[in-house]
Amino acid sequence: MRSADLYIRVSTDEQADKGYSQRDQNEQLHRYCEMNGIMVRKVIFEDHSAKTFNRPEWQKYLFEVKKLKTKGIPGLVLFTKWDRFSRNAADAYQMIATLRGLNLEPQAIEQPLNMEIPESKIMLAFYLATPEVENDRRALNVKHGMRRARKEGRYMGVAPVGYNNKTREDGSKYIAINEDEAKHVRWIFDMIADGTFAPDQIRKMANKNGFMISRMMFYREVRNPVYCGKIVVKAYKDEEEQWVKGLHEPIISEDLFYRVQDVLKGRTKVLRLQAVKVNECLPLQGFIECATCNRQLTASASRGRKGGFYYYYHAQHVYGCGCRYKADELNKLVIQELVKFIPKPGMAELYKEVVIDVYKTFRNGALDGPKYITDQIMVIQNRMSTAREMLFDEKLEPEDYAMMKKECDDKLKRLEAALSEMKIQKSNTASIDNMVLKAVKALSRLESLYEDGNAIMKRTILGSIYREKLQFDGKSYRTARINEVAMLIYMINSKLGGNKNGKERLSNRLSRSVLRAGIEPALRLREQDFKSCVSTSSTI
Repeated sequence: MRSADLYIRVSTDEQADKGYSQRDQNEQLHRYCEMNGIMVRKVIFEDHSAKTFNRPEWQKYLFEVKKLKTKGIPGLVLFTKWDRFSRNAADAYQMIATLRGLNLEPQAIEQPLNMEIPESKIMLAFYLATPEVENDRRALNVKHGMRRARKEGRYMGVAPVGYNNKTREDGSKYIAINEDEAKHVRWIFDMIADGTFAPDQIRKMANKNGFMISRMMFYREVRNPVYCGKIVVKAYKDEEEQWVKGLHEPIISEDLFYRVQDVLKGRTKVLRLQAVKVNECLPLQGFIECATCNRQLTASASRGRKGGFYYYYHAQHVYGCGCRYKADELNKLVIQELVKFIPKPGMAELYKEVVIDVYKTFRNGALDGPKYITDQIMVIQNRMSTAREMLFDEKLEPEDYAMMKKECDDKLKRLEAALSEMKIQKSNTASIDNMVLKAVKALSRLESLYEDGNAIMKRTILGSIYREKLQFDGKSYRTARINEVAMLIYMINSKLGGNKNGKERLSNRLSRSVLRAGIEPALRLREQDFKSCVSTSSTI
């Protein structure tokens, strides 16, 4: 009497879509064995896809029959249809050969084949190819459908941090802002763009604030354009990768997203204090450089003869500079530097008017206004037009053209984002007045805030004013770039002597020098500095 192992497979989607049932297959196979006098030896139930034979129950069964090979027990492996056995023709042929080597003959009861007849192999190929083609067609339809949805601005998949998956009444899916998480996401982007702390330090600070996020997820999310309202449609065949406007609400502006990418890629020179364990006696650790060797100073403590500790900032021994300074002296000198940026008493309104006057002067200038960005956009567009003509005339290789096009497209996206952001700011000029007033009030309390704060707070205050590391030459500090608001306050303080009236004359004596505008205009930097002073005050 022949014996058979019954293989019953169904996947979740097949059972839902096509009505397959393990119970139905089981009944059919047992009825077939009963009618044909076949003894059922084993029943294998599988709930897994048939794309490969890497299925849990099938692997267990194969392991068991391989142990019985030496006993030479012939038998059958029965299933209802060949698509229950496999949906991959190449893998199916290999598995059939393996089973025959184990004295087992695979057979589908609804699609029976006599393998001793050579022509049966043609029908076998048809039975095996049909489900594979069906699978491939379904996968292709799903891929094209998801790609079309992305082109229409729909986000596909599990919502990123800061969003929740939602379903509308008509059954369509979308993502909506989760404000509890979104506020932390905004804070992270703002902190990275500010450039005071290294990104990983910001992640650890976010964790301490209750927003737990792993390092891998952190760097993946801050590079995700979905937060600025964009959906990425990846390259496919002849289509290049493109970003489309999403249907969801953005958490941050597109301009802020690009500024963060510049910081992450090192395109923007920022302070980026490293994640160090700061000693309360060494708040400048990692914040100052040696003016002689231009290398960052480290810090350490030496034990005195009476058991106390003496703290020093010094160069690392491997560089051979040999500079070594007492920490107390450098800490006091920093306070003397900060005092220079404290507005004079009773002059808050004057500071506000002068700073806003200078701000508006820069704002209306050709370098800072939308006209400059529009001109830059036209320059890039003309450059692309010239490159296309050179490509048509075969004066430019297609690979070089593709590289130039990618670079120009990236610059255009950034310029358009900056232009859009500038138009929004132009329609909301009143907010600058309040921002400047808050910044002036924060600077008015600067000395007491610094002295009363802990080491982290001191570093935050220094980072909001000094945009690059301080250099110490043994007697005094110097830095290459200072917060624009603080610099204006310092200049006003130095010009106030002998000028009791006449804001006009004072304003005209102030320097109009600005940072060279590029992809990120100087105006953007100034508003960023206003916000830096305000955020420092609110944090304290």
